[in-house]
Amino acid sequence: MSGEPVRLRIGGYQGPNSVLTAGLKDFAAELEQAAPGAFGVEETHDVTAGGTSARALFDGLESGAFDIGYMASGYLTARVPQLAVIDLPLSRSDRHAAYAALDGEAGRMLRAAVEADTGYRVLGFWDNGFRHLTNGRRPIRAPRDCAGLVVRTLDNRIYRETMAAMGFKPVVTDVKELREAVASGQVDAQENPLTNAVVFELWRHHRHVSLTGHFFGVVLLLANARWLSELPEGPAAAVRRAAAAATAEQRRLAEAQDVEALDFLRAKGVSILPPEELDRDGFRTACRGIVESELAGLDPALVAAYLGEPAGG
Repeated sequence: MSGEPVRLRIGGYQGPNSVLTAGLKDFAAELEQAAPGAFGVEETHDVTAGGTSARALFDGLESGAFDIGYMASGYLTARVPQLAVIDLPLSRSDRHAAYAALDGEAGRMLRAAVEADTGYRVLGFWDNGFRHLTNGRRPIRAPRDCAGLVVRTLDNRIYRETMAAMGFKPVVTDVKELREAVASGQVDAQENPLTNAVVFELWRHHRHVSLTGHFFGVVLLLANARWLSELPEGPAAAVRRAAAAATAEQRRLAEAQDVEALDFLRAKGVSILPPEELDRDGFRTACRGIVESELAGLDPALVAAYLGEPAGG
């Protein structure tokens, strides 16, 4: 490829130790291999370090301040209701089955929905781990143990309703406020992938972990729609090839990091309650109304494509 390199601004918000940062770095490396010298890459891996928020990254991706970045899918469900199929609580226990669905018809349908309703283009579906509960008060085995505890969650209606159904008092904070909210005791509990308990050092204050796996987190690797559409055919194809390769590597790293995070937390003396010691049926019963309500508003073809059968079936 000849001419001046295409300016490419890549943004993230989880800092140097995140598996999402590793995914972006791998994407940049894959892109250089696919199209040597074609892109002038500028990388920012923690917008929150500059005092801004994850929301600033999301807005910047859509406005064109960034060209490529990532976003937990739950942040976008309010604008793209089809993404609720990913948010159904306690509906997905096999990450590899999720990958297959997202790489197939379910992913095609979700990409089209995001493209229709936003200024983003989905380049890949990344693994953000199973979301579990951590807290600084007591072991949580059943919904009754959640009663009265303030829990931090995503700015997502289904997430908030799920936490409330379990018995918590849900509150929303930006990622940049998560560490302080936990350290200060502003929240008693929080729900996130295990890796976030390590990356944000939440284990220092939350000594109880319950492996509820109540959501399987999906992160969208996104491009600004206008930027991508204006690329010449060759560079655009290189971006998509690099995204596919980086997605495969990010998923591998995410699965491995789940194991490493669990080992790390145990080594730090954090109390871990495994799934077999939890009242999984009780949590499912508490969340059943949410699942049924969301299923009623989703395209059955999308539900079948992502889950293979109705959630809870």
